[in-house]
Amino acid sequence: MYNILICDDERDIVNALKIYLNDENYTLYEAFDGKEALKVVEEHDIHLVLLDIMMPEMDGMEAMVKIREKSNVPVILLTAKSEDTDKILGLTVGADDYITKPFNPVEVSARVKSQLRRYMQLGAGNVKTAILRCGAIELDDEEKRVTLDGEDVSLTPTEYDILKLLMQHPGQVFSPKEIYRKIWNDLPYGSENTVAVHIRHLREKLEINPAEPRYLKVVWGQGYKMEKGRQQ
Repeated sequence: MYNILICDDERDIVNALKIYLNDENYTLYEAFDGKEALKVVEEHDIHLVLLDIMMPEMDGMEAMVKIREKSNVPVILLTAKSEDTDKILGLTVGADDYITKPFNPVEVSARVKSQLRRYMQLGAGNVKTAILRCGAIELDDEEKRVTLDGEDVSLTPTEYDILKLLMQHPGQVFSPKEIYRKIWNDLPYGSENTVAVHIRHLREKLEINPAEPRYLKVVWGQGYKMEKGRQQ
């Protein structure tokens, strides 16, 4: 059973999403502004949040930042087509994905299932590797833990999956479209900006100087890779 929070100041949208996500495996909670969303997250064991950006009292961005202070629960932003800048900002400050209004019910269901699967399994796949290392970075896939110089690093489920993919294949270059297909299990429409934001977020957490990364490298015109055999 998964607990899903739907937060939007428009009740019709909340009701529509509750219909789309009418599943015996889901318990659905609702909120109508950022403050209500935080209260629900604090009082219940929430496994995924669908969060509108533009809301009264406390908007979705502020609410998401506060959620990220305490939890790595997946957050899917609910955005309008005109909110491209907000989408990128949202990914930068911790969102895992976004869905554009008006919603496609099949897309909503697919993205929710994808994020829940990654959150509950945190990168578990066909490759069973207990510990991956690259220089000072260590990823323990049994404990679902990432450390840098022995210190825990807090990653979102999406960030964890991208890092694990790259660390499993050191030196191999993955294009943004390849990363998007493997991580989101979706067609890579608009994938480059989405992947780039998550890579940037990973660099900010793992690199001493994100502008001159030692580990997460870009191969211009081709994609991203984890530096092979990188020493500290």
